[in-house]
Amino acid sequence: MTANFLRQRCLETIVFICLIGTLPGQAATSPTPQPTPAQTPQKKPPQPDQFPPSPLELTAPDPLLPGGLQRPLSESERQTLGIALDDLNAQAIAQYRSGDILNAFEIWNRELRLRRALGFLNEVTALGRVGDSAWKQNQPNEVNLITRRLQAIQKQVQTPTTNEMNLSRPQTMQALGTAYQLVRSPGLAVNIYEQLLAEARQRKDATEEVSLLNTIGQLHLSWFDYPNAAATYTELLKLAQTRSDPSGQAFYLTQLAYGYEQAKQPAQAVQYQQQLADLYQKNPQPELIPALKIRIADNYAASGQVNLAEQNYQEAFKLAQPVFQLAYASDALRKLGALYRSHDRLDAALQVYEYLAGVQQQTYDTYGLMEAYDQMGQIYLARKAYPQALTAFNQGLVAAKQLNYRTDYFTRQIQQVSQKIGRSLQPSPP
Repeated sequence: MTANFLRQRCLETIVFICLIGTLPGQAATSPTPQPTPAQTPQKKPPQPDQFPPSPLELTAPDPLLPGGLQRPLSESERQTLGIALDDLNAQAIAQYRSGDILNAFEIWNRELRLRRALGFLNEVTALGRVGDSAWKQNQPNEVNLITRRLQAIQKQVQTPTTNEMNLSRPQTMQALGTAYQLVRSPGLAVNIYEQLLAEARQRKDATEEVSLLNTIGQLHLSWFDYPNAAATYTELLKLAQTRSDPSGQAFYLTQLAYGYEQAKQPAQAVQYQQQLADLYQKNPQPELIPALKIRIADNYAASGQVNLAEQNYQEAFKLAQPVFQLAYASDALRKLGALYRSHDRLDAALQVYEYLAGVQQQTYDTYGLMEAYDQMGQIYLARKAYPQALTAFNQGLVAAKQLNYRTDYFTRQIQQVSQKIGRSLQPSPP
């Protein structure tokens, strides 16, 4: 054989081995199956970002700001841009009022994005305005985007890098506090005001300290955080007492009492209301005491201190008459009568309602007069004093006819009591 022939045979053998996967004399094995097109793994299409970029963070060029957000603007350019952004706001408001909420917020987001070019203070004010609308329209995603942007601004404002930013920092921080309130984030707002409060105290700025404490206290109270509200107003009360400020003391005592009433702690509320009553007596401001005494009595009654409640209702009635506050006098008597009835002191209740009827006649309060006679009739009926009950219900019917109200009720009561009287007059069977 020639050399060329031998080389040709070697090549054929190698090709054959590659095709069948075995050498001569080896056991044949099944060829490895090749994947079919259906079995070939497909590349997954690129997934969209789980968190798409915020519309407030987009950096695409805008016709209103062709130079981008980074280029400083001249004063005339700032004015022109401000007018254009106000126009965008007006367009968004029109869409909002027409019911096209999504389009409205799309326009607002563009406005907010461009507001950055006008500085933090301008932007924060706009963020708060739009955030308030977003909250009212139940747009939680929009509220969240705005809140995150406010937090990003806060971070930058708290670490200022330029003198210009230092100068605008106090106003921007105040605006951040307001904006956080508008997006209903009281905790973030309080955090801002507490920072400003610490700075005011460092400067020994007493006026700003009081103003900020008032803001913090009202914020706690508005969001039902009664313990922190009480702590804040207690601090304010001490400051007012130090300054001998009676009007301030009266306001803070009122706020403290209100907070404890809302927290369903009437016994604690009374402590501050009593201090307030003492303050009114020292000034003196007698016209303010009757209404306060009724509140004190209400809180004593709610806390189960019946004797003290009775005492304060009586005091409220006595104090209301000399200052011609007959409405408060009637209110005190009505509540005192109800207190007596609830504790089964029916004789005392009857006396109070009889007196109340006289006061209602003086004030021409026909409705109150009708109610007083109804209460008297009910008490007499419970005691089976039918003739007296009949008289009271008849008097109540007269008042009801004047009002054209509850006449059927009084007529029915009169019929039922008359039947009871008739049965009681029938002779007993032999």
